[in-house]
Amino acid sequence: MIGRIRGTLAEKQPPEILVDVAGVGYEIHMPMTSFYQLPAVGEEVVVYTHFVVREDAQLLFGFADKMERGLFRELIKANGVGPKLGLAILSGMSASQFLASVQNEDVSALVSLPGIGKKTAERLVVELKDRLAKFGKAQSIAVPPPSGDLLSTNTIVAVNDAREEAQSALTALGYKPAQASKLVDSVYKEGMESEALIRESLKAAI
Repeated sequence: MIGRIRGTLAEKQPPEILVDVAGVGYEIHMPMTSFYQLPAVGEEVVVYTHFVVREDAQLLFGFADKMERGLFRELIKANGVGPKLGLAILSGMSASQFLASVQNEDVSALVSLPGIGKKTAERLVVELKDRLAKFGKAQSIAVPPPSGDLLSTNTIVAVNDAREEAQSALTALGYKPAQASKLVDSVYKEGMESEALIRESLKAAI
């Protein structure tokens, strides 16, 4: 299994990145909470990974730290939760927020995430509450704000493409196109870059 990748960040296209390791490019799917912590394109990056093999594809999922990867691995063990839904869940809230939601049996917070209905949320609480105890008590830690790099010329798209890029990312995370468009339009302010726009849209959805 590929557990960690260290190389040069070649591309950022939320929710995917391309990491160049000695001339080999690894396509990695990331939750947005990890995506926000990435350095600028061209800089070195270390990503903790989970390798998924399917009949039709081999996929790498990447995370900023081992805790988030561990949560992802527990999530996809739950009934009815695949890698795509796991990615969407950890994009909609931080690892600490997800832990708190499960530990506090906060079904309403989970229902706000794409692809999560009330029955699925209740099942996640029942299945994961004991299994997630090993991660300890959740702390009230907010997702770190975008760094200066996210608002610089090193961001992945120009300002005038930000809304389209954000809508595309939200759709990839499981939101319906109309819902993604509505969320983006509700938080868009002139001059916002795509990553900041995605972040604010996900916050508005909760």
